[in-house]
Amino acid sequence: MACHAAALLQHPPPPPPPASLPSTAGASSSWGGAGRLMRLRLRGHCPSPASARAARLVSPRCSSYGAAAATGESPAEALRRVLESPGAHQAPACYDALSARLVGRAGFKVCFTSGFSISAARLGLPDVGLISYGEMIDQGRLITEAASIPVIGDADNGYGNCMNVKRTVKGFIKAGFAGIILEDQVSPKACGHTQGRKIVSREEAIMHIKAALDARKESGSDIVIVARTDSRQALSLDEALWRVRAFADAGADVLFIDALASREEMKAFCAVSPGVPKMANMLEGGGKTPILSPAELEETGYKLIAYPLSLIGVSMRAMEDALIAIKGGRIPPPSSLPSFEEIKDTLGFNSYYEEEKRYVVTPAQSSSYRSGYYDNTSEASSPGDTKSRTETPQEPVIDILPQLYDLGSTGGRGPSTGMWSRTLRLRITGRDGVQKIDARIPAGFLEGMTKVIPGLAGANIMERLRNAPIDAENPQNGQILLDFEDAMGDRIQVFIE
Repeated sequence: MACHAAALLQHPPPPPPPASLPSTAGASSSWGGAGRLMRLRLRGHCPSPASARAARLVSPRCSSYGAAAATGESPAEALRRVLESPGAHQAPACYDALSARLVGRAGFKVCFTSGFSISAARLGLPDVGLISYGEMIDQGRLITEAASIPVIGDADNGYGNCMNVKRTVKGFIKAGFAGIILEDQVSPKACGHTQGRKIVSREEAIMHIKAALDARKESGSDIVIVARTDSRQALSLDEALWRVRAFADAGADVLFIDALASREEMKAFCAVSPGVPKMANMLEGGGKTPILSPAELEETGYKLIAYPLSLIGVSMRAMEDALIAIKGGRIPPPSSLPSFEEIKDTLGFNSYYEEEKRYVVTPAQSSSYRSGYYDNTSEASSPGDTKSRTETPQEPVIDILPQLYDLGSTGGRGPSTGMWSRTLRLRITGRDGVQKIDARIPAGFLEGMTKVIPGLAGANIMERLRNAPIDAENPQNGQILLDFEDAMGDRIQVFIE
């Protein structure tokens, strides 16, 4: 309930919409900068308390999106907060869990998945419609679980008709996406900067957006709908401008024309429906759209800036260079290869170790659990016995080896004679200085074990026990049998007292 209240404070319900929206060419252009914020709030689906809770249930990553940790906002709410903030926001494309984590660590506020890059990384195939809805959802779920920022998912053309579009939107919501990009290409679709683009009719393209909005409402979600058209290369600039205007009127949250060919075309796009944020696609390495700086794109009128190939492109080149070096009998130079410690830090080894310490069970805890179990299940011979057991503290009992001597055997072996009069002490100290184990057992257990196993790895156990040196630093510890550090950095010591 507290999370819902915080969400209401951050996103108050919008005023009732007018009976008819103004045309995008006329009155809407007078909204100015504030109009863009108003348009976002009008377009954003405002869920009821029950639906807001449902949205958070299917968005497990919402608590990790920066300030979202304090407000309990959903991924979509976090993305809307970014869209409402000043400036143009860069969004590098990720293609797997690791790249998504790196984008967040680098300080970006939002990222998106690239169908081009996922097809390359997951299938090793070109972006020509070969990757399926199921594969994109599976990859997307891994990405959103690893990401610390809102992720916009590339849903291609929705993978079919309007019913397929609805299923796709609901699937992306459940996978934890903050936004979804839907385009108007026919199947099989392909990268918008490649040849042979074909698009569906105007009517079908608009109906796909309406179906997406219906799916969002039915899910009780507020996922951001990014409407994309590829009609600039398939038909003309005029057709592309008509379509994005129609998408805005239908209720799309963000508009996107792919493969615009000049600055003038980009300015013409940003002049359409000024109250709706625009997305730019800076396809690196030779796309059709001019590469502009973030400041230039913001001045033009863009709110989101996508960089679809940077991460997958440099990864491909780096792997090729590394393979050449290995084939030549070398390893990649330090300038291109992070240290092992840096790799572990990026993947979260150190934070894992810190969190793991919270769940370490000490021998004392283990024995107390075991003692409590037996106390609760054994019968008391009398009320007095029960009282004495509950009041008397019990020493930790660690069962390491079974009893290997026979009290009735000859030779005088027993708990108070020979090696049985001495104690074998095991002490393990963690690399952080915290003592993990300090246990004692009769040393005679090892003498009994030598009857079964005379030697281990060629070593005579009893001879080592008798000849072990005295601990010079702490003579009270007795003789040192073992003293070494294991692979985890813990110090393991065995004494004969």
